[in-house]
Amino acid sequence: MKYTHILFDADETLLDFSQAEAFALSEALKHEGITCTDEVAQAYKSINKQLWTEYEQGEIGQDKLRTERFERLFRELDLAVGCGVGPFSGLYTQFLGKASFLVEGAASVCRDLIDSGLRLAIITNGIKEVQMSRIQGSELTGCFEAIVVSEETGYHKPERGIFDYAFDKLRLTDKTRVLIVGDSLSSDIRGGVDYGIDTCWFNPRQLPNASGVRPTYEIQRLGQIRGLVAGA
Repeated sequence: MKYTHILFDADETLLDFSQAEAFALSEALKHEGITCTDEVAQAYKSINKQLWTEYEQGEIGQDKLRTERFERLFRELDLAVGCGVGPFSGLYTQFLGKASFLVEGAASVCRDLIDSGLRLAIITNGIKEVQMSRIQGSELTGCFEAIVVSEETGYHKPERGIFDYAFDKLRLTDKTRVLIVGDSLSSDIRGGVDYGIDTCWFNPRQLPNASGVRPTYEIQRLGQIRGLVAGA
């Protein structure tokens, strides 16, 4: 077997972030007596996605991102929460940490890979308390030798620093034996390519790739990883 270690992205690769995001926003708004309509949910999703892109590009810090997304949302839709934006952000984070929804097949694939002798880790851009809570509250708990979260490293994908941190933590030296699997061309795949490790783009919606970033592999279902690593 070519690979000894697989570095998984978390959100939209193993964890269903869209479902988690919708749950957390709905529960936080409900707490403040506001109904989470489709308009509110779509506006937040768009704003949050844009801010995480800005974060990846180094244009905004994570602390600012936590509140800025709600500042923009409430301003755009002319909403007001009694508790204030800061406390609302904290409320949303609490609910998000409880949202341990998984992408279909994630748990069984991880267990099968471990049974095959592969060692797994997570490398994710996100808030440490949220990511750890979601992973530990799911069927994925205990599957990973390390969970590397951007907040604790001072770097985020696609920056080289977060990969250095992961390699140091896992005591890895041979890049040819490591594969990263993720849904984001701009962070997971770009980061892996720049770092010199093989990459696997998880593309369940079969989106076109106009980024110029070329993954080593592309899959539409997580279960395809089994055959991919067995044949590598």
